Amino acid sequence: MKKKRRGISILAVMVLVFSLLAACGPTSSHKSVGKNEPASTNEGDSKEIKPEKGAKLKVWESSGAIGEWTKYVAEEFTKKYGVPVTFEEVGHTDAPEKLKTDGPAGLAADVFAAPHDHLGSMVSAGLVLENFFPEEYQDKFMKSAIEGTTVDGTLYGYPTSIETYALFYNKDLVKKLPKTMDELITQAKELTDIRNNKYGFMMEVANLYFVYSFIGGYGGYVFGDNNTNPKDIGLNNEGAVKAGKLMQRIHKEILPLKVEDITYDVKQSLFNEGKLAFNIDGPWAVAGHRDAGVNFGVIPLPKLENGQTPTSFSGIRAFYVNAYTKYPNAASLFAKFATSEEMLLKRFEMTGQLPPVQSLLDNETIKNDEIASAFLEQAKYAVPMPNIPQMPMVWEPMASALTTIWNDGKDPKEALDAAVDQIKAGIATQGQ
Repeated sequence: MKKKRRGISILAVMVLVFSLLAACGPTSSHKSVGKNEPASTNEGDSKEIKPEKGAKLKVWESSGAIGEWTKYVAEEFTKKYGVPVTFEEVGHTDAPEKLKTDGPAGLAADVFAAPHDHLGSMVSAGLVLENFFPEEYQDKFMKSAIEGTTVDGTLYGYPTSIETYALFYNKDLVKKLPKTMDELITQAKELTDIRNNKYGFMMEVANLYFVYSFIGGYGGYVFGDNNTNPKDIGLNNEGAVKAGKLMQRIHKEILPLKVEDITYDVKQSLFNEGKLAFNIDGPWAVAGHRDAGVNFGVIPLPKLENGQTPTSFSGIRAFYVNAYTKYPNAASLFAKFATSEEMLLKRFEMTGQLPPVQSLLDNETIKNDEIASAFLEQAKYAVPMPNIPQMPMVWEPMASALTTIWNDGKDPKEALDAAVDQIKAGIATQGQ
């Protein structure tokens, strides 16, 4: 009798398990991020999936031209798959925080856009599903786009664009394009007239996002092992110190203003008014300068005296699939559809954002665009911002260090050592 009861029990358990698997599908493991597998519609190809019956999707993206592009993609996706898609305006930088509450509550979008440097914290919180088609994306997308949307060897993102910054210049003021920082500084001196509020060069001098270009160009780094090892911080090494000294040279020779007086809005206004010759900025500034009627161009950042091109930070915008979605197949298909070559080329045409797809880098529409091609050239030397959860601990201490280096002339080594000590303390507290 004991053996008979055990057999019945095992059979019942097996029936229950298979019933649950059939009913739940991929979402049954949504809290174990990285272990979801798409449901196959072809036994010989696990990548070929179909939307769930009755699927309907909500997508979060930013407003403006990007929002219009998202609506276009949604319409085309519905035509192809018969899945209705609702667009909801949520800024891509706001989405990760909103997802923390709306995701578990079942109120969040099935697919949402976010910057790659938020990915580590989203993965730690179990908020996103892995990319269902990793091999395909690794073959087709730029290496930096894949690195930026990967955590612990698992690809989560569906990259939509890559952006970095470069050197804007006023064509009416600049007679010769600088190839080196020395040449830039020399020209900027000639074009600077403080009394008349005219400047040769500006950048956000206390913002690590921009200053990192010099730090990385000299051999500094944020975290070791390609920005994955928070126990190894390289923001106070010899290269970082050289970057600090370059900033002090710029302050002394061509930009004798305090950090507080070099705001983003000040730079924008001066450039639009024809009172600023060179400005380090990103593609998001292009439309404003065009609207202002500025005759401008963009070139990669000039080389440092060591012969290296400054390693600007790059940001990877991507779509991610909400781990709590009821329709993981449909959501993943939408993310894939949105990041197809056709849709990303359409995104470039509508927004000017650069598609991180290898084949599109040689597309005539992009190559013939002077501004886009300049940012793409700089992107070759760009480093994705670290996406691990410890990165938020870096910004404030480095801003303080860069401010004292610039405003007070503090020894770069001392200031950066203090910043790294603060970063380490913050990370230690974060882990408690």
